[in-house]
Amino acid sequence: MKSTSTRRLAISGALAALYVALTLSTASFAYGPIQFRIADALCVIPFFAPYTSVGLFIGCLIANIFSTVSALDIIIGSAATLLGCVATAKLKNKWLTPIPTIVSNAVLVGAMLAYVYTPDAFLQGFITMGAQVAAGEIAVMLALGLPLTLWLEKSRLKTQIQ
Repeated sequence: MKSTSTRRLAISGALAALYVALTLSTASFAYGPIQFRIADALCVIPFFAPYTSVGLFIGCLIANIFSTVSALDIIIGSAATLLGCVATAKLKNKWLTPIPTIVSNAVLVGAMLAYVYTPDAFLQGFITMGAQVAAGEIAVMLALGLPLTLWLEKSRLKTQIQ
């Protein structure tokens, strides 16, 4: 039992570190109203191993400490990642794995960006910024997240992380 929890802790820690490294190495386009956060592709992993949601959340939280947007990104952006991961873990269909991350980020991060950048025109800002975040998430999740899901399904790694 202890080896299983130690293994899960190590995997979660490695995912947190990978999330931070990917986000910071692509920081020029990982933050802001128009963003392509490559690390969000990892948010499909909870489909196979729900416990990894915590590691991805912690990785996002650490990465968001360096956000150029607002300190709110630490709380709201990280919550969006956690929500997306937890919802992904509950899915039964692998083809749907990109959707929770896309939706949670579009809504929560879109609202946060609207609050920060357009507080006097929140609804208009939310529609615009939410759509921009959604577009970036759709691109990342379809180009990287879904292929990662399909690869993990066939990979030995899937059984090693479960």
